[in-house]
Amino acid sequence: MDLQTITYLVVGASFALYLGIAWWARAGSTQEFYVAGGGVHPITNGMATAADWMSAASFIGMAGLIANMGYGGTVFLMGWTGGYVLLAMLLAPYLRKFGRFTVPEFIGDRYYSNGVRTIAVVCLLLASITYVIGQMTGVGVAFSRFLNVSNEMGIYIGMGIVFFYAVFGGMKGITYTQVAQFIVLILAYTVPALFISLQLTGNILPQFGLGGTLVDSGAPFLERLDQVVTDLGFQEYTTYFANGSKLNTFFFTLSLMVGTAGLPHVIVRFFTVPKVADARYSAGWALVFIAILYTTAPAVGAMARYNVHATVNTAVASNGDLFAADSSLVAESRPDWMKRWEQTGLLKFEDKNGDGRIQYYNDKNTSPEFTAKAEAAGWKGNELSVNPDILVLANPEIALLPNWVIALVAAGGLAAALSTAAGLLMAISSAVSHDLIKGVLKPDLSEKDELMIGKISMAGAIVLAGILGLHPPGFAAGTVALAFGIAASSLFPAIMMGIFSTKITKQGAGWGMIAGLAVTLFYVFAHKGILFIDGTQYTHLIGGPNSFFGIAPEAIGAVGAGVNFVVAFIVSRVSPPVPSHIQELVESIRVPRGAGAAQSH
Repeated sequence: MDLQTITYLVVGASFALYLGIAWWARAGSTQEFYVAGGGVHPITNGMATAADWMSAASFIGMAGLIANMGYGGTVFLMGWTGGYVLLAMLLAPYLRKFGRFTVPEFIGDRYYSNGVRTIAVVCLLLASITYVIGQMTGVGVAFSRFLNVSNEMGIYIGMGIVFFYAVFGGMKGITYTQVAQFIVLILAYTVPALFISLQLTGNILPQFGLGGTLVDSGAPFLERLDQVVTDLGFQEYTTYFANGSKLNTFFFTLSLMVGTAGLPHVIVRFFTVPKVADARYSAGWALVFIAILYTTAPAVGAMARYNVHATVNTAVASNGDLFAADSSLVAESRPDWMKRWEQTGLLKFEDKNGDGRIQYYNDKNTSPEFTAKAEAAGWKGNELSVNPDILVLANPEIALLPNWVIALVAAGGLAAALSTAAGLLMAISSAVSHDLIKGVLKPDLSEKDELMIGKISMAGAIVLAGILGLHPPGFAAGTVALAFGIAASSLFPAIMMGIFSTKITKQGAGWGMIAGLAVTLFYVFAHKGILFIDGTQYTHLIGGPNSFFGIAPEAIGAVGAGVNFVVAFIVSRVSPPVPSHIQELVESIRVPRGAGAAQSH
C-alpha cells in the first residue's frame, strides 16, 4: 500500500476516534462545559494535561529548534519543563483550592475588582490568540504535506474538527478527546525515534543513543555531529548558547518558565479534578507523560540534523573532508523526501554555481579560512534552505522508515496541534462568556444563556484562529515566544502575588499587569520594526537588535514580569490597604485542606 493511502487511513481513523469521543462526552451544563463537571480522574487529567501542554510547538517545533540551534535550543526544554514544575508546585493546588472556573475569575475575586478582572481577560486573550496562531499554522503544514491538500484547506479542515468536539463537548469533550490525542502523539513521536536511534547508534532508546556511538564508524555520535557542523561553518552543536549569550539564555529560559506557568489553558485543567489532592496527583502524572516526549526531543533534534547533513553532504558518512569534489548531493538524484517537501515551500534548493550539486553550508561564516576553503571548492553560497519545523515530520522519510511510521507521525503532529488549539480556544471562550459577559457585563445571566454564549464565543474564537492561521501577523511569525512573554509579564505575577501576598491591592495588581505587558510589547514590536508613529517605523527607539543587555525579544517576558512585580509592590504601598476579608481569603487558600467542586458565583 502506498504512503498516501496509508496516511489517509491512519489520519482518518484518528479523526473518527476524536469525533466519536466528542459526541459521547458532549456537555449539557456550564459545569461540564467549563471544567468537565469537576470529576475527571487524576491519571486521565494528567494525560489530557500532557496533550494540552505538548502543542505543535513541542511536537513539531521544539526538536526542530534544537536541531537548528544545538545546545542553545535546550532553553525550550528547560523553560517549558521548568515552567510546568513551577505551575504544578506553586500555583495549581492553590488555584484548585480557591475553587473557581478560570484565571480571570480568580484574579477578579482576589483583587476585589471587575476592572482588574477585565485587564486579566485582555491579557489572557492576547496570550491565547497569539499562541493559537502557531497551532493553526502547524495544522496547515501537516495537512499540506501529508494529505496532499493546500495549506488553506488544511486549516479549514482543522477548524471543522475542533469546532465539532470543542463547541459541542466543551471542556468535557476536549478532556476525553485529549486523552486519545496524547496516546496518538506520544506513539507518533517515540516510535520513529526508536527506529532512527537503532539505525544510527544501535541503541533502541534514543535517550541513550544520543550519547552513544555511530554504527558505521564507531565514532561518538555527538563528537561526529560537532565535527560535521563545524566543518560546514555552523556553530558547534554541543556548546552554543542561545543568541550567543549566557545572559540571554538565562532570561530566555526564565521567560519561558514563568510564561508557561501563566498560560491559562493549562491552569484551567486543574479545575477539572474533584479535590486539591487530585490536582497534585494529576500534575505529577502529567509530568511523567510530558517527560516521555521531552527526554526524547534532544535525540530527535540531533539525529535529524545529522541525517539532513548526511543526505546532502554525501561525504559525511565516509570521510571527514566535506569539501571534497563529491561531497554534495547531485541535484537531479535528490531523494524523494526532498522533492515532496519542496512542494510545501518549507524546503528550497537553488543551484547558485551551476554545478548540478547541492551545497549545504553556512555561507555567513565570517572566518577567512572557512570562506577561502569554500571558494576553493567552487561553492558560491548555501544552496539549501530547510525550515526547522519540518525536521520532526520529515525525519522518518529521511531515514527511509516504513510508510506506516511516516503516516503515524502525520497523525501525531495533527493531534498535538489540535489538542492545544482546543485548550486555547476553551480559555478564550470562557474568558469572553464567563469572565467578561457573565462576570462583568451581565451578572444575572442564566446558566442556559451562559452555556449558549460560551458555545457562540467558542465558534467565534475558532473562526478568528482560522483567519489568523491563514494570514498570520508579522509579529507572531517573527516572535515564536511572544505568547509566553505576554503570559509571563502579565498573568503570572498577578497569580503569584494573589496567592502568596496579602499586601497587593487591586490598584497594584492592575497597574502591574499593564506595566509588565507594555514593556514586553514595546520591546518586541519596536525590535521587530512593527512600531509605527505617524507613518514612521521606530526600530531605533530601543537602539537596535537585542539592545537591552543583549536580551532577545523572545526573552523579554522575564524582564516584563520583573517590572510587573516592582510596579505592583510600589503602587500597593501607596494605595488603600487590602480589605480584611480578602486577606483572610488569601490565607485560607494556602491552608492544606480539600476544597469542593469548582463553582461560579
